[in-house]
Amino acid sequence: MKLKTTLTALALSMAAAGAFAQVVGVSWSNFQEERWKTDEAAIKAQLAKMGATYVSADAGGSPEKQLADIDSLIAKGAKALIILAMDKDAILPAVNKANQQKIPVVAYDRLIEAPGVFYITFDNVEVGRMQARAVFEAKPKGNYVMIKGSPTDPNADFLRGGQQEVIDAAVKKGDIKIVGEEYTEGWKPEVAQKNMEQILTKTGGKVDAVVASNDGTAGGVVAALTAKGIKGVPVSGQDGDHAALNRVALGTQTVSVWKDARDLGREAAAAAVDLAKGQKVKNAVTWNGGAKKLALQSQFLKPVAITAKNLDVVVKAGWISKADLCKGVDAAKGPAACK
Repeated sequence: MKLKTTLTALALSMAAAGAFAQVVGVSWSNFQEERWKTDEAAIKAQLAKMGATYVSADAGGSPEKQLADIDSLIAKGAKALIILAMDKDAILPAVNKANQQKIPVVAYDRLIEAPGVFYITFDNVEVGRMQARAVFEAKPKGNYVMIKGSPTDPNADFLRGGQQEVIDAAVKKGDIKIVGEEYTEGWKPEVAQKNMEQILTKTGGKVDAVVASNDGTAGGVVAALTAKGIKGVPVSGQDGDHAALNRVALGTQTVSVWKDARDLGREAAAAAVDLAKGQKVKNAVTWNGGAKKLALQSQFLKPVAITAKNLDVVVKAGWISKADLCKGVDAAKGPAACK
């Protein structure tokens, strides 16, 4: 009887330990962008499917709070961390602490260049190329403005590098003149709007195209252009935000490079659980394209450029309803997806 009781207690203990090992902590930089809620839902769903528990914290845009958040997630029993870093450098002490405790870290969408980190994102250089290709196709000559992402986010420079690849020959030829180029602190739309307003003032409104690095900054740019009564300027973005896709349908934004956050969230959650178990992540590659050239196990998903020509793609995928996509669009004059 005593042996049976001991074995039962041991089994329960092992089961509890197994469940404990499946706690995954997610540290969000902030929920400013519409898309993070979609990412979160996908992460939660995949963790539940794998029998894991989700715990999270929102840093609200504060790198200092994010450090404290990660301490809290570890205290809550997280055996793997998914981190959307607010600041690539400020986050390093927390990552080092996790490494010391043998807690695997998944750098979510934004690069954290530290030993042992698993990096998962979309191909951000290609996203930049897609943005610039769409704008360049619409306006191959003229005054260009480059509205970049946050200076603390490595993606900002990956995107800018891809953009330059596309327009570089035209710049050197003199067909394109870059009349304004600004980072956008915290990826905040209001900062992008202010930067764009200042560039419009400086150039006397003589702007022919804007390569904006995400949909939030694109929204700020469009607001600045609209306030000045400037129409017909091609503007790029990314993320497939509903407001941006509606702007594409309306014709005020040229492209939103769609990164299906549902895929990214699902894959990141699966990777975190595998790493917590001490297993390798399937489909991982070794990548060393960061500033430090540090070799990291990584996974890159493929983005899709959404323009007026292929808006039906996001509707068919269930990403956005036709009603939301086509709000305010004249069906007679709008894109095919709104007919």
